[in-house]
Amino acid sequence: MRHYTQAMICVVALLTLAGCTTTTKHYDWAEASSPARPAKPAQTVEPQQVALVEDFAVNAGDRIYFDTDKSVLRPDAKDTLDRQIEWLTRHPDVAVRLEGNADERGSDAYNYALGERRAQAARDYLVANGISATRITSVSYGKTQPIESGRSAESLARNRNVRVILGQ
Repeated sequence: MRHYTQAMICVVALLTLAGCTTTTKHYDWAEASSPARPAKPAQTVEPQQVALVEDFAVNAGDRIYFDTDKSVLRPDAKDTLDRQIEWLTRHPDVAVRLEGNADERGSDAYNYALGERRAQAARDYLVANGISATRITSVSYGKTQPIESGRSAESLARNRNVRVILGQ
């Protein structure tokens, strides 16, 4: 009887603790068209905003890529950042958010730190080349927001990036 009582106390305690936990989900509304993400709530988007985002993506590029376990800017990343600097110089009222990402290999903590270092490398380059630091925020998503699922070399390479979001 004593073991039964102790077991019941443990079960009740575990259920109580489990009921106290919460999870926070972070959604990237810019890619809400993905079947894995919920639809974005209805809101008014000015046509000028849509045009700016499209212009930025087409003419400057909205992602830069990194080598495995690296946060050093590659030459192709610097070329993209240079185009972004030109674009941002022509649009001085536009702020940006740099989103650091990593592929699925490694621990959550490691990949969050790596994503932060990648975003910081991009931020440092933008600031060193004339973009005001007050226009830039950054966040790391680690491995939580992959562009592609899968473990192919191509999928992993695409997920090692910093994405630039306008107006944040």
